[in-house]
Amino acid sequence: MSDKLKPLSGVRVLDIASFIAAPFAASIMSEFGAEVIKVEQPTVGDPWRRYGTKTALEDCSLAWLTEARNKRSITLNLRVPSGAEIFKKLVKDADVICENFRPGTLEKWGLGWDVLKEINPGLVLLRVSGYGQTGPYKDRPGFARIAHAYGGLTYLSGIPGEIPVTPGSTSLGDYMTGMYGCIGVMMALRHRDTTGQGQMVDCALYESIFRALDEIAPRYQFDGFVRQPEGTGTVNACPHGHFPAGDGKFLAIACTTDKMFERLTHAMQRPDLLERFGEQAKRLAGREIVLAEVEAWTKSMSRDDVIDVCTSHGVPAGAINSIEDIFNDPHFKERGTMTSVNVPGIGDVIVPAALPRLSETPGEVKTLGPTLGEANSMVYGDWLSISQEEREQLKNDGVI
Repeated sequence: MSDKLKPLSGVRVLDIASFIAAPFAASIMSEFGAEVIKVEQPTVGDPWRRYGTKTALEDCSLAWLTEARNKRSITLNLRVPSGAEIFKKLVKDADVICENFRPGTLEKWGLGWDVLKEINPGLVLLRVSGYGQTGPYKDRPGFARIAHAYGGLTYLSGIPGEIPVTPGSTSLGDYMTGMYGCIGVMMALRHRDTTGQGQMVDCALYESIFRALDEIAPRYQFDGFVRQPEGTGTVNACPHGHFPAGDGKFLAIACTTDKMFERLTHAMQRPDLLERFGEQAKRLAGREIVLAEVEAWTKSMSRDDVIDVCTSHGVPAGAINSIEDIFNDPHFKERGTMTSVNVPGIGDVIVPAALPRLSETPGEVKTLGPTLGEANSMVYGDWLSISQEEREQLKNDGVI
């Protein structure tokens, strides 16, 4: 599909952020037609280039290739006045800026929101930080692991009585905040379409985590209940968790309602369990008994057989997949949940496909993370008409 037909065609994004959250928001926009220019520090680039597994290309890790998809790279030192002045020229024709420095950093460089919106009143500025642009903790550094902890998720994660774990050992908070950031930018652009006025989008990593904690806040306000780690289950439903199968593999079963449990007892051919524990309150009171009975049943079969029996009775059940399982799974393949992109010098690289799925204007992953400064000539020469001689001098001065 031509970029002209994509929903964000004509939107220009300047990604001056590093690592994951704000750059992820820019990546999502790039998949749906936005032109994203990655602005990196001269000679060293984004530290994300060197995070994770190295490849044959210098400073192009697999993490970088995956998350800097569809972007063009330029080098520019925003920390020096001459670099900031060049950036201001780029701001004039930009629609969106994505940044995730500590609050006050852009202001220190003379590039605060008051300056940027004066240059371009229709600009949308996405600002991502650990604790947000305001509040007593705004100057603290923040990463996803800290957001998981501070936002309340880590406290709930792991086995009761043991040290809390990082959910999935991934940068979940970064990706969640990147999605919220992208949503904020889309709403701000919609507002700009109506009024011509841009605005700032303020995203804190911990707030994205806190937003996803079900009823934990109103429950505490309601009766003072402090939710604790629940291992593989949940305080609100039973049996609702993870179970071993007879072949050494694991699966998840979800029984959130009495009707779901009734179906499970039919699948297990255990009407006695339905008679004893047909109501959620009784199952929660007899949690250990119920879980032991379900586990004994799941261990009597292979994982796939348990899932087949559950599915035939309308009980939600699914494999707990490793990445090897995912690569061999027919549903992942049929849906195209992963896509392969050829990278010169490396070969085909498989990455997660563009989301969400749009029926008429789907997203696309055309290229993976760019080499450092590969778009300097295009941006500085073609867009800003800076001569070759000037560009050489700027390079020698460490500006680009």
